[in-house]
Amino acid sequence: MGFTIIGIVLTNMGLNGAILQILSHGFIGAALFFLVGTSCDRICLIYLDKMGGIYIPMPKIFTMFSSFSMASLALPGMSGFVAESAVFFGIITSPKYLLIPKMLITFVMAIGMILTPIYLLSMSCHMFYGYKLFNVQNSNFIDSGPRELFVSICIFLPVIGVGIYPDFVLSLSVDKVQAILSNYFHR
Repeated sequence: MGFTIIGIVLTNMGLNGAILQILSHGFIGAALFFLVGTSCDRICLIYLDKMGGIYIPMPKIFTMFSSFSMASLALPGMSGFVAESAVFFGIITSPKYLLIPKMLITFVMAIGMILTPIYLLSMSCHMFYGYKLFNVQNSNFIDSGPRELFVSICIFLPVIGVGIYPDFVLSLSVDKVQAILSNYFHR
């Protein structure tokens, strides 16, 4: 959510990027929480250090979890990439800040973009790879059914749609962004 705060730099591009980031975070965060709940319900474990090897008995959950993790990493073609790019261009093109604060803000954003993959990939490694769950007595795990697949696909389609064609969302917010900026600069 730091990208949203940074995106509100009082430029058209930055504010539109903040709106896209809010929308993107809503879809991706909801999907990841849904998949965490589904996974914990299936394997009856909540600690990452107790998990491992889930990708073999539960390949659908693994695929959905990996897809939404990549979307959270702002992979190109997904909504997070468009939102973060718009925020970057908004801060860079902002005439309100000098070069040193822009460089500092960009550096802090880059640190966040480096720490996010470390966190998500280590979580995926602990949860899906390894052999810890093969020694569990009751290891007949049930993969996701049609209901979970339907919910995940319904959330994933807007993530891809906004990533490929962000003008659909931006066309809905352009007038509001212009009104906000004109009210701010004419006071």
